[in-house]
Amino acid sequence: MAAKVDKEKCVGCESCVGACPVSAIAMQDGKAEVSADCIECGACVGSCPCEAISL
Repeated sequence: MAAKVDKEKCVGCESCVGACPVSAIAMQDGKAEVSADCIECGACVGSCPCEAISL
């Protein structure tokens, strides 16, 4: 199970992209998108200022 992004809360700041140690997050249509490469480390959750990502 990969991290989940709440598209309503995501403002496209890209903080999570830089925080991900396995590059499993990319921007798509201005919102964060988590790939199957996610290792569920939670780095993105802590980096998101909008609390848009959860495990």
